[in-house]
Amino acid sequence: MKRHRKHPKKKRHSIAREGLVAILERAKSQPLTQADFETLKGAVDTLAFLTQELEAKGASLQRLRHMLFGAPTEKTDKVLGGEAKNDASPGTDSAGVTATEGSDQDGKSTADQEKPAAPGHGRNAAASYTVAKKFKVEHPSLKKGDSCPECLKGKVYPMAEPAVIVRVLGVAPLSANVYEQERLRCNLCGKIFTAPAPDGVGSDKYDETAAAMVGLVKYGAGFPFNRLERLQAGMGIPLPATTQWEIVERAAERLKPVHAELINQGASGSVLHNDDTPAKILELMAEADEENLDEDTTREVKRAGPEADPDKAERTGMFTSGIVSVVGSHRIALFFTGRKHAGENLADVLAKRSQQLSAPIQMCDAIAANTSPALHTILANCLMHVAAT
Repeated sequence: MKRHRKHPKKKRHSIAREGLVAILERAKSQPLTQADFETLKGAVDTLAFLTQELEAKGASLQRLRHMLFGAPTEKTDKVLGGEAKNDASPGTDSAGVTATEGSDQDGKSTADQEKPAAPGHGRNAAASYTVAKKFKVEHPSLKKGDSCPECLKGKVYPMAEPAVIVRVLGVAPLSANVYEQERLRCNLCGKIFTAPAPDGVGSDKYDETAAAMVGLVKYGAGFPFNRLERLQAGMGIPLPATTQWEIVERAAERLKPVHAELINQGASGSVLHNDDTPAKILELMAEADEENLDEDTTREVKRAGPEADPDKAERTGMFTSGIVSVVGSHRIALFFTGRKHAGENLADVLAKRSQQLSAPIQMCDAIAANTSPALHTILANCLMHVAAT
């Protein structure tokens, strides 16, 4: 939520430049009167306020114009609900200074009429590109302390905020660097001398960032290995689907301790959501083929629910169970793929729950596969499925 700066309560006064000059002239020969003091203090406060607004990012000329001169018309949307009001802080008038909350002609509070701007509008600012490479571009002909080529009297100095342009480039999800190491050979003994690799190159062809990107594209964005293979080949950086699997398999071994700790943390959640969806695992499908099992029995086992023994041959269903555990202000998402149903996988997670904690709330639909005799939870069904319980 955007925080607005609060400004002291002041009344807006209009005074011509000549009036300020006259006050300064009188101050040379006599003490300032109270009225002159108030007028001069207001001008100084206005200058300080405008300086503060100009230094803040996002200040627009239209907003500053509304602050100084008010809305150009007296229409309600200009006075109460226009851009100036949306940009100004709550409880401020068009000049940007705090005003007392009042009521309009209909008796409605002006604060109640404020509506937040719709999200998702406008361009992304340069600061939004947090990991973009930044390049400093120096002026080709001027540097600090040079004479101004316009007035020929002043000197130029760098500004605190540079001008910024953003250029977005299209690249493959995975890029590659090729290092050509120079090799020299003795023409007498034939010994070959190879230049060492640059620092930081490492010994692995696919480093940790490549494994993270393949895993994110596949499991985070749902981009299949074969499709990524075609994309990479079209971008001139080949990456076979089998290689992708080997990369993420090696990386997964390193992440197993993290996965185990997420299960331990998720077991202490106060509310747990669980459900499953059909999945196909080639290794499990091969086992079913070897035992000459009919894949049509999958639906029958699905209806059987958690009472079916996953170790028996008739359990041919394959599922991916999703469990979302609410732990304080965090949500932990866990996924399990195999022959077990969501209720059985949830029971395995809650087996790691501390005995000192009270029973958690389990939120799921009313299908029997989402529950298990081993579960000790407070069952809650959504309104669409509660009638089926």
